[in-house]
Amino acid sequence: MPLTAMDLVAEAKRHIVEVNPDEAKTLIGKVLVLDVREPEEYVLGALPGAINIPRGVLEFKIDSHPAFQNRRDADILVYCQTGGRSALATETLKKLGYEKAVSLAGGYKLWQESGLTVETPTAS
Repeated sequence: MPLTAMDLVAEAKRHIVEVNPDEAKTLIGKVLVLDVREPEEYVLGALPGAINIPRGVLEFKIDSHPAFQNRRDADILVYCQTGGRSALATETLKKLGYEKAVSLAGGYKLWQESGLTVETPTAS
């Protein structure tokens, strides 16, 4: 039987670490924050200091982005809108050698609903 997108997300979540918004809040300013949503989502609001690299091009752009070059040992907080894409992206990052990447459970939506700080970035 073919897998669904949610099957892939559930499988990814078995191989990664997820943090809740309160845990993620303590990481802001200490780790790289990676937003894997599309640019049109990103410009509507993002976590403080977030760098936008959409999940669809992550594998191709992560190594060439100045913040991530030669930083496979960096702590990275990955998020998307609700946590699915970030789980898949975090699993991919781990395969690429970014072992300290973690995913924000519930994504930007839960972060925002928790009343945590958001920024309105400019398009990158």
